[in-house]
Parts: sequence; structure tokens; C-alpha cells
Amino acid sequence: MKKLLTQAIRSKLPSLGSTDQLPHDQAMAQTKFFTPDSSWTWYAMEFDGDHTFFGLVVGFAIEMGYFDLQELEAARGPWGLPIERDLWFKPTPLSRLPEYAQWVGSE
Repeated sequence: MKKLLTQAIRSKLPSLGSTDQLPHDQAMAQTKFFTPDSSWTWYAMEFDGDHTFFGLVVGFAIEMGYFDLQELEAARGPWGLPIERDLWFKPTPLSRLPEYAQWVGSE
């Protein structure tokens, strides 16, 4: 199993709160985690350097919020599959994520 958070990705994630003042078209999703056996997705924008992320969470609802690295590593989907990091995901402005458009439209 691949590590969810490599040192290279860790070093690129801005610290928690550091992008608060950016307009959403400039805020960047740095990495993407997902469950291969359900529809949950987490887009990490910020990281506290230890275990807490902030970003866009797509699950029962679409919302901005905090999520925990240790919980992602321990969680399993309905078929028992672990959460994975999207190896092909490139940092993307929130405004270019289809899920973000759904979230903004629902406010």
C-alpha cells in the first residue's frame, strides 16, 4: 500500500489558516484522497504538519472542513478497501473542481 502522505507532498501543503484570505479561484487543492469502493473524496488544501488537513470534503454532503490523516489511514470503505491518494492528481484551483461548483451552487 502506498503512503497517503509523502514527504514531498507534505512539504508543499501550506500551513493551516495560511490560505484563508485567498479567493476560492486562487485557493489550491494540493492533493486528493478517495475511497475506491465508495464516493468519498478529500481534497487537501492545508496541513498542520502533524495530522490535520483542511480542504474540500465530498461525502454525504460537499463541504469545506478539517480531516485527520490518522483517520484516513485507518478508514476502510464498504468493501474493506483502504483510502488511497490519487497518484495522478495535480494541484488544482478549487474553482476548477466539479465538486466545488456543486458546493457553491448549493449555498
